Amino acid sequence: MTPPRTSPREVALLRLVAQRVAGPPFPDAAAAVRALGAVQGQDLPGALTSVALRTAGRSRAGVEAALDAGDVVRSWPMRSTLHLVAAEDLPWMLAVLGPRVLAGAARRRAVLGLTEADCEQARGAVTRALTGGRRLGRADLLAAVRDGGVEVSGQRGYHLLWYLAQTGTLVLGPTDGGDQAFVLLDEWVREPRRLEGEEALGELALRFFTGHGPAGVADLVRWAGTTVRDARAGLALARPALEAVDVDGTELYLDPATPGRLAAHRAEAEAVHLLPGFDEFVLGYADRTCAVPPEFADRIVPGGNGVFRSTVVVGGQVVGTWRWTGKGARRTVTAEPFTAFPDGVAERVPDLAAALP
Repeated sequence: MTPPRTSPREVALLRLVAQRVAGPPFPDAAAAVRALGAVQGQDLPGALTSVALRTAGRSRAGVEAALDAGDVVRSWPMRSTLHLVAAEDLPWMLAVLGPRVLAGAARRRAVLGLTEADCEQARGAVTRALTGGRRLGRADLLAAVRDGGVEVSGQRGYHLLWYLAQTGTLVLGPTDGGDQAFVLLDEWVREPRRLEGEEALGELALRFFTGHGPAGVADLVRWAGTTVRDARAGLALARPALEAVDVDGTELYLDPATPGRLAAHRAEAEAVHLLPGFDEFVLGYADRTCAVPPEFADRIVPGGNGVFRSTVVVGGQVVGTWRWTGKGARRTVTAEPFTAFPDGVAERVPDLAAALP
């Protein structure tokens, strides 16, 4: 059966309701993160906002509470990039996606002057420091590693913490003064799911396409950092639970409920939305052109420096960027259109920014 055709602009609107930027929100932070599979977490304040604005309470405190309760954790489950994930999902995600990332770790250790023995010595030091439910911030944990006999100067410390998280010893869990503390994964994640092989690939694909769709195989490859072969294997397992649409000859996959959700909430999807930097609506795809005009892509991430700006979205299209300037009573919102904002948009930006979680 030939899938129905749709337009790139419609794809962008469908993605907004799939991710619950528009339409019925998720009941809480854990449900939001679980449904999306993973949420970009490089910038913790922005990640808290991204999750909160998709929930019924629209509360950053609610997201922090999920972190403090151990329902949501932050780690490097894919692409060596920090994400928020449901706690029970982290172990199987590390197992299915970690090996490709770890394949290059030896080269990085050589550059930093670290050996495999150093990493295991550091593992012993952090395990001793954290066993029994203890939690430590980055500086204190690195001090424990240094006291355990492993040098942590330069980029060594970051690499060691990343490696120990990537190999299942550490995870960023409870909040601590606006940041997060490290804890032992085996102690903090109380009920890990156990998925292996094709079952894990199928779950990964299902989460991605239902939470981000319409999207294609290339988008899954980019989002998860997996191979095309594994992405296709996962899609084959998830496909019975998905629908497809044709966009300019490319087949994209989505939750069958998403089109109906858009039909019921189109006005909200078409409205003005302010999103924080690193939001999944922009970063969750290899092909963003349905929402981000290619000629303006560098305005979101100037110079390709990896730092994504907060965006203004109208009718599913990213039409500019915004940011807070000043502090305290002098804090104001500055919005910069790519060309010119549609009528009435600039006037709405301050109130929408103030209302963000």
